[in-house]
Amino acid sequence: MASLLKPSLNWLLVFVPVAAYLEYTTDQHLWIFLASCLAIVPLAGFMGEATEHLAEKTGEGIGGLLNATFGNAAELIIALMALRGGQYDIVKASLTGSIIGNILLVLGGAFLFGGMKYKQQRFNATAARSMATMLTLAAISLIAPMGFHHLAGETQGLAAREKDLSFEISIVLLVTYGLSLYFSLHTHKSLFSGAAQPQDESSRFANYPPLPPLVPKKHVSAEIATKDDERANEHEEWSLKKSLIVLFVATGLVAWVSEFLVGSVEHAAHDLHMSKVFVGVIVVAIIGNAAEHSTALLMARKDRMDLAYSIAIGSSLQIAMFVAPVLVLASYLIGSAGPMDLVFTPAEVIAITFSVLITEQIGSDGESNWLEGVQLLSVYLIIALVFYFLPIPAHH
Repeated sequence: MASLLKPSLNWLLVFVPVAAYLEYTTDQHLWIFLASCLAIVPLAGFMGEATEHLAEKTGEGIGGLLNATFGNAAELIIALMALRGGQYDIVKASLTGSIIGNILLVLGGAFLFGGMKYKQQRFNATAARSMATMLTLAAISLIAPMGFHHLAGETQGLAAREKDLSFEISIVLLVTYGLSLYFSLHTHKSLFSGAAQPQDESSRFANYPPLPPLVPKKHVSAEIATKDDERANEHEEWSLKKSLIVLFVATGLVAWVSEFLVGSVEHAAHDLHMSKVFVGVIVVAIIGNAAEHSTALLMARKDRMDLAYSIAIGSSLQIAMFVAPVLVLASYLIGSAGPMDLVFTPAEVIAITFSVLITEQIGSDGESNWLEGVQLLSVYLIIALVFYFLPIPAHH
């Protein structure tokens, strides 16, 4: 009984039926929006916990991929529903927001949250540089269609050419993303396993005497032993079956609640005096990727930066190189306004490019601290302010 009365985010699960009740019985969109946001928080927590247990069995790399995949499921469903409604601007804005949100807000929050507990944290620099290169490729895939759009001018049949170009770029991105998964999970999986140690560990154990080879387990440094004991006592180990069941159920509920958001977010934005672009880039993106936000912060706080980095960057890569191309292909089947192209607005492309540049600069050394987290969050805040004051762009 005492455990049930202890304050917990799980109490917010009550907002799942509340959001459903409001959705099916009222037209109070602002309240539906707020209830849906609160309902997603504990569901994202369950997704994060299930992913953590899976990562303990599969390794940090696969654990990060699982979290990114299930975390982006809600985003994909939201985008598909908007696609059916012909709201292509909202679809593109939410994709932009997901990309910059993961690499600035999520990664920046992880660096800051972890850095407040640990003076310096390390992760696999080789894997980080590989993922940063993929991010650059993702940025190029968005710059190229926008450049083509502006260079071609008023050429006859431009819209059809842009759709053909976007279709073919989408195929290239999907193939490249598939090959990157084969690289990270098969041919070079050791780079993404989270098992790699920094080359210089002297600073971390400067206060401990040198250990001889083949040290018995009982003589392992007090820091490592304490950390392992804390991790073992923090939670009961879940079986693989339980982890997968919780992950699938939580993902399904997040997708269900996300349906309520699609119908209420635009009306709620009007009530809150926010622009449509700001809603897509900032609000919808944050809500759709709530799972990654909570899990990455939790992993950083536990000094598991390989998993935190994999979640943040992997989610952005999956949005840019899998979700966006899939939406382009899906638009040929369900798009109510015809095929969707990859011609994003200049503001969206600039925001993504700047985000990729600073992330590559900060993450390439394989080390992080709280100040680097502040820097990433500052860039995100600046971009958010720009989109907040930016007038709604004309449809291109």
